[in-house]
Amino acid sequence: MFARNLCPFSFSIRRIQEFRCLSTNHPKLEPILEFVRGSPERAAVDEAVQKQWKEVVEIPCVIGGKEIFTGNTYSEVAPFDHAHPVDTVHMADKALISDAIQEAMKARKAWEARPLEERVQIFAKAADLIAGKYRADLLAAAMITQGKTVLQAEIDIICELADFYRLHGSFALDLLSRVQPESTDRVKNSLLFRGMEGFVAAITPFNFSAIGGNLAGTPAMMGNVVLWKPSFSNTLPNYKVFRILEEAGVPPGVINFIPCRGPELGDAIISSPDLACVNFTGSTATFRNMWTEIGNSVNNYKTWPRLIGECGGKNYHLVSPSADIATVVNNTIRSAFEFGGQKCSACSRLYVPESLWPSIKEGLVEACKNIKLDSPLDHSAFFSAVINKKSFDSICGYIDEANKSTKVKTVAGGKYDGSKGYFVEPTIYECSDPHDKLMEEEIFGPVLATYVYPDNKYKETIELVSKTSPYALTGAIFAQDENVIKETHAALMDTAGNFYINDKSTGAVVNQQPFGGARASGTNDKAGSPLYVLRFVSPQSIKRNLDPLTGWTYPHME
Repeated sequence: MFARNLCPFSFSIRRIQEFRCLSTNHPKLEPILEFVRGSPERAAVDEAVQKQWKEVVEIPCVIGGKEIFTGNTYSEVAPFDHAHPVDTVHMADKALISDAIQEAMKARKAWEARPLEERVQIFAKAADLIAGKYRADLLAAAMITQGKTVLQAEIDIICELADFYRLHGSFALDLLSRVQPESTDRVKNSLLFRGMEGFVAAITPFNFSAIGGNLAGTPAMMGNVVLWKPSFSNTLPNYKVFRILEEAGVPPGVINFIPCRGPELGDAIISSPDLACVNFTGSTATFRNMWTEIGNSVNNYKTWPRLIGECGGKNYHLVSPSADIATVVNNTIRSAFEFGGQKCSACSRLYVPESLWPSIKEGLVEACKNIKLDSPLDHSAFFSAVINKKSFDSICGYIDEANKSTKVKTVAGGKYDGSKGYFVEPTIYECSDPHDKLMEEEIFGPVLATYVYPDNKYKETIELVSKTSPYALTGAIFAQDENVIKETHAALMDTAGNFYINDKSTGAVVNQQPFGGARASGTNDKAGSPLYVLRFVSPQSIKRNLDPLTGWTYPHME
């Protein structure tokens, strides 16, 4: 952690060294509560769930602090009980989005002029509200709207989001003090962290409410104004976070909450000369299309828009012959099936040597038999339904095709039921072809594809892992041989922005494993680190001369 004196990174064959951290006084991470039977936190969540289950929330657009009920609406349902409505959401059209841009630009100068310390304090207050006053309420919203178990909701909308606000603020203050340039007796030099000239479009996903709060919140913390477009399947939790930011002191117009359809947002922001940044999490195809359209319009902008994207992943667990079997099984189950495999970092391809496959297969099958797939309101469930019908239909399409294939063996699962909720069993396939679509394509559900390789083909399998997928988000290797670990990491250097050794490919923690990937997975901006906050500033160097110039000639001219 940055909060310690030394930060060891011992897993790179090229970078085995210790790095000094920027500071030793960053805030501590928000503790993860366990919600055991009889605990006060569990009782509070159950009470909040009962209350929210009886409500259908009406969610407006909020622009310049004003609520706008457009009448053009969509509704979210509980994914584990799709007959149960959660909310009614009013959508903005292109004209209203353009109004939001104008309101944001009106708020920009006053907000950007406020000292960084003041802005950081606002978001620190928001973190305290998230982790305190509104903890149970936010957890209930995530459980009902996203289908998350209470632990997955706790990790996401409480701990990670509070950590983002506290740590990103601390990083910003620390950096600002440490990057100040050298001054002399005659010249005073300084570096100012300005917000960008324009607005930030924050386009946020369904799977992590912390990402939504971060994509909108951190740019605002750094002095920018924001248009926040939530996902159609995660509007309620995002809206609750937005209201908390208002309560914490974010002024009207600084962050504007605009549920809308993607194409209408794209048309409005891409045609605006004030576009300064797109902060995006979603599909690679959508980000590429947006990048292309902005590039084609680049002559229209006042400044060069920054494009920040975290996209998909086809994340791997590579098992070497020296791996510990229990470590592989337990970490793979968690990575592949927590939150129904709907984490962008989830393991969806597994490479196992022939010698270990019988034991690993047995362990995986036994675990799948014991996994309870049910409502997240049942605390004994390991995971619940996938997010919506579109996702359910896509996942089931892969399952149907795999069940009919002669090149694929069903190891576990392979069934689904959408009658009440969008439930898909934890499913594992063994593929004889390492380039089967199950091994190559992002499925974003509880489906794990496995390839069993000959023990003497480990180096060839490393090459296979590298070339199979266009993504490079997360990856994990399992080995007990230190030379194998070093050599494998060196060979897979470009395949994962977050690389794990004897651990699952999910679960990055703010200030411990800064998150982001490259290749088709995004721009690798490392949220949860000091690097991230720098993406949202336009630094200005200031020189003040303290020694009046008494002439214009130089000594060599005499």
